[in-house]
Amino acid sequence: MSKKHLAYLFLVLAALCWSGNFIVGKFATLFQIPPLTLNVLRWISVWFILAPFTYKEIYKNLPQIKKNWLVISFMGIITISTFNSVVYFALNYTQVVNAVLMLAAIPAATIVLSSLMKIEKTNIFQLLGLLLSILGIGAIISNGDFQKIISLSFNKGDVWMLVCVITWSLYSTLLKKHKFKFSQFTLIQLMVSVGIIFLIPQFFYEKSIGLEVNFNKAFFLILFYVVIFPAIAAYYFWQKGVGIIGPNRATMFIQLMPLFSAIMAIIIFNEKFELYHFAGAIFIVSGIYLSNKKIT
Repeated sequence: MSKKHLAYLFLVLAALCWSGNFIVGKFATLFQIPPLTLNVLRWISVWFILAPFTYKEIYKNLPQIKKNWLVISFMGIITISTFNSVVYFALNYTQVVNAVLMLAAIPAATIVLSSLMKIEKTNIFQLLGLLLSILGIGAIISNGDFQKIISLSFNKGDVWMLVCVITWSLYSTLLKKHKFKFSQFTLIQLMVSVGIIFLIPQFFYEKSIGLEVNFNKAFFLILFYVVIFPAIAAYYFWQKGVGIIGPNRATMFIQLMPLFSAIMAIIIFNEKFELYHFAGAIFIVSGIYLSNKKIT
């Protein structure tokens, strides 16, 4: 297998691992696993697994880490403490299909934030792309019913997924702005270290309202998946793929996530792919295409 094809395999596997996170997250709701508690235990497990492999690099790069501790901490809060908890929480109220199609708007939102933060200049195509993506999101969260938009009557889970779009777009923008010299795993370890501090209150909040974890076989299987595959394996595959073909070409593979997750949700949970899903997806994909188009 050529290096290029190996990179494609790595990137497809990364997208597949991340896609499975939504399916397993939905299973967690079916087995009544508290979503915030699941996220806390997930990242504590990841911290202990990565610690033996990252502590030397962390010690070696302490001067750079101290210099960038504020932005690294913020990235940890918006991803580890916010994005992941919100995904698991939102899946209690919405379909997997809705959730993953919403995330397809992240590239367009990232472009706008990059422009606002003066990292990259925007153009008319990117603004049109953002507009189409917003129309696509509107179609999905309103179930294709324009009256719902006027009356602001939306599914709670879909609205929470908007938080995920904004937080991950902001994280991606900050990654563009700050070129860290240490590895992706070390960055994850640093972000998790901060994120866990803000996850602990979420854990105690769920306990205070009477949500308890039933430590059964289903719980441990779900925890095993969310720790090993989307949190560790996916990042490894992604790093390897990006290292071979570069970040610009690799980014397009993120768009496989909605496709993989939607197919799995339809097969496993018998979720329906409605006409408004198709219309929303067309708008979002068109928005992504325009967002990546350059003025010649």
